[in-house]
Amino acid sequence: MVFTRSNYRLMLLGLAMITVGYVIMRLENEVDGMISLYVAPLIILGGYLEIIHAILKRPSVVE
Repeated sequence: MVFTRSNYRLMLLGLAMITVGYVIMRLENEVDGMISLYVAPLIILGGYLEIIHAILKRPSVVE
């Protein structure tokens, strides 16, 4: 199997972060609002970085 259970959980967490970021951006509904300009894009970026981390993470090998 390419991905382990923890990889899928991290991917799901990243997808949830992206979704929350877009929802927060839409709820404020202002172009110049603080949340729309600063907070939501950082949450979205964090979600994408989390997905990249989940894809690249390898399971630990116990010897």
